[in-house]
Amino acid sequence: MSATLPRSLPQSLEALTDLALDLRWTWSHGADALWNMMDQEGWRRTGNPWTLLQNLSSQRLQELADDAKFCQELKRLTKERATYQSEKGWYGEVQANLGIGQVAYFSMEFGLGEALPIYAGGLGILAGDYLKTASDLGLPVMGVGLLYQEGYFRQMIDAAGQQLAIYPYNEPSTLPIQPMRTTTGEWLHIPLNLPGRQLMLRVWQVNVGRVHLYLLDSNDPLNSPRDRGITNKLYGSGKELRFLQEMVLGIGGWRLLEAIDANISVCHLNEGHAAFVILERARHCMEQTSCSFQQALWTTRAGNVFTTHTPVEAGFDTFPAQFIDKYFPIFHDFLTRTGLSLQQLLALGRKNADDPMEAFNMAYLAMRGCARSNGVSRLHGKVSRHLFSPLYPRWPINEVPVSHVTNGIHVPSWDSAWADQLWTDACGKQRWLGSTESLHQAIQSIDDSTLWKLCANEREDLIHYARQRLAIQLGQTGATPEQVKSASQVLDPNALTLGFARRFASYKRPNLLLHDKARLSRLLSDSNKPVQLIIAGKAHPSDAEGQRLIQEWILFINQPGIRGHVVFLEDYDIALAQHLVQGIDVWINTPRRPWEASGTSGMKILANGGLNLSELDGWWAEACT
Repeated sequence: MSATLPRSLPQSLEALTDLALDLRWTWSHGADALWNMMDQEGWRRTGNPWTLLQNLSSQRLQELADDAKFCQELKRLTKERATYQSEKGWYGEVQANLGIGQVAYFSMEFGLGEALPIYAGGLGILAGDYLKTASDLGLPVMGVGLLYQEGYFRQMIDAAGQQLAIYPYNEPSTLPIQPMRTTTGEWLHIPLNLPGRQLMLRVWQVNVGRVHLYLLDSNDPLNSPRDRGITNKLYGSGKELRFLQEMVLGIGGWRLLEAIDANISVCHLNEGHAAFVILERARHCMEQTSCSFQQALWTTRAGNVFTTHTPVEAGFDTFPAQFIDKYFPIFHDFLTRTGLSLQQLLALGRKNADDPMEAFNMAYLAMRGCARSNGVSRLHGKVSRHLFSPLYPRWPINEVPVSHVTNGIHVPSWDSAWADQLWTDACGKQRWLGSTESLHQAIQSIDDSTLWKLCANEREDLIHYARQRLAIQLGQTGATPEQVKSASQVLDPNALTLGFARRFASYKRPNLLLHDKARLSRLLSDSNKPVQLIIAGKAHPSDAEGQRLIQEWILFINQPGIRGHVVFLEDYDIALAQHLVQGIDVWINTPRRPWEASGTSGMKILANGGLNLSELDGWWAEACT
């Protein structure tokens, strides 16, 4: 599929198109200087080179084409990208004899970078790191997700500390994505039958290094206004819209793979949202092999993997059985082809198959349709075995078939330039691309003074960034020019800097530090042992308690004597997270054990020389020794 830009470029700059559309630039920061040379202010504001290419004036493009230094750097990066694409990677060199086909990774959200805002939080960040790691290692993986017109909300905090939810429109032409074309050049569409109508889903392709991500989108003029809104917001409000989104992801996702003739060996479900792919894959197997549904389910089950991130049963998506009736055309087609009754279908998603009042549970369908299921930390694996034990009556808890694979991170996406240089000097540039067993001794050999210098440099960078971001934040809430100017004086580059950044939900106890406000105030105002605190995080728009917790912090921060020692940075996103994990000295985590399934932000802190102070929950329960 060729890249297209809705304008012409000077011939010497044509390679910019492929570079800008390859999201490898989100972690291989060699191109940052190039984007900065193109438009420093535009790059700072958008972090999106595809947008830069569309907005630069013709005069500026010609200036760049005449700039020998710029063109030389472009040639270097183009050659580097071609080399990266041609290399086999760790998998191709070490594991290629396994001979497996593609792995299709299904997720409701993917956090690849701020230029593609189709993520809400940790689930999406993990999915993005999964694809980036697959690219670096040369793993045969492709992603399947949804393109949201508005994605997740952007956060603003008003002068009274109230959270405001803003949903900017994701104009596809400004995103680093491309329409997926058929062999005849037409835009690929995937049809789904709904009551009295056919839903047409557009397919987009995202380049993530060596890996492709395919996104389904209902916002097509061929659809009714109501149906165009199915992929409007990530985790759209209301169960019925959520049900439709999960039908699109699972059923539409598998039909997409069929349409592009993907040789899929494994379907990996990142949570139960995509569990309908199990049914559609089994149906496809029936048609290919003329076997029964039960035989097809058992056959395809061997190639299905389910990763659960949920520590409480209430976190599983459940839907009324009436939805199956309402959207009968697609399920009627399925039942007719498979020979199943409606009750047999519903039984796949219920604890008690004979209870007509029990809702259909997507996680139960995933458990029954996947040969391998795992939690995301050792402790969460144990919790999950208890959660799913009702599906395995009289089984010993330790034999409930849920293992664990502790979450990880894509280090190049999160380590600072300072940290990257330090680890490169100590361990080599290819240190993360394969076995890491030999790295321990090299890392242990780094002396304390070098690590302290690393942290000091990173902290200084963070304070500079926080001041800039806070000034913008104050200006947007109607602060006076004097108040905006005062942002340049907050925080101390030489003070111990604590950080708390995550979703504001009551079980995460984001206000535990406010339990004794007088004591916290004394700690923050101690000039002999200076301590400061940076906070960030969103509360779900329907979570009134989470929003109240944010407001409590804002009211505390605005007290005399506290202002300047504590800041709340709004609109927690990937860009802010990267700066925080690179510059925070001590990362604070206060969940109620065992409700933190894994968490990965603390891992990112370690990659930058920071420390963790956390409840022994999730990944930290096994990492802390």
